[in-house]
Amino acid sequence: MNILHIDSGIFIDQSVSRKLSADIVAHLSAKQSPTQLVYRDLVTQPVPHLDASTLLDGDNALTQQLIAEVQAADVLVIGAPMYNFTIPTQLKAWLDRILKAGVTFKYTEQGPVGLLSNKTVYIASGRGGIYSQGEAAAMDHQESYLKQVLAFVGITDVHIIRAEGVNLGEEPRATALAGAATAVASL
Repeated sequence: MNILHIDSGIFIDQSVSRKLSADIVAHLSAKQSPTQLVYRDLVTQPVPHLDASTLLDGDNALTQQLIAEVQAADVLVIGAPMYNFTIPTQLKAWLDRILKAGVTFKYTEQGPVGLLSNKTVYIASGRGGIYSQGEAAAMDHQESYLKQVLAFVGITDVHIIRAEGVNLGEEPRATALAGAATAVASL
């Protein structure tokens, strides 16, 4: 199994999404070996944001490398905290590079078609508040966006391991982390 592990939490040592993504990778690696792992930390080694010259340069080496990593992966583990109701800008920069017409999706007369298939994604979602239910669910542009953009490139086997409410106090944080640990153990 080939795993591509992506982290995008800016608080390196305190990041809930980083802890969850590492736990997911460890769990998957223990269950099925041999495992080949490619790790990309989008904070310590940021992907430059997309600009016009990069978009027009079809031979951009970094873009080709990032796409090759996704294409080679059987499983993607994406550490994705919620910042201001959406994903970190570092993760958006990575996504902008891997969404490439004619490579990871194509346009047809029936609409766009994803070209990446037979992949499983585990999203390690960290959230300070609770956005999976109630009125706050309308503000979720993190998990919903990630599921939509992954489906656009053909990846529909997406599982979310969520720890939310981690900034609501010690008890809600402990409950959220325990729930996420249980979800990881059941993978």
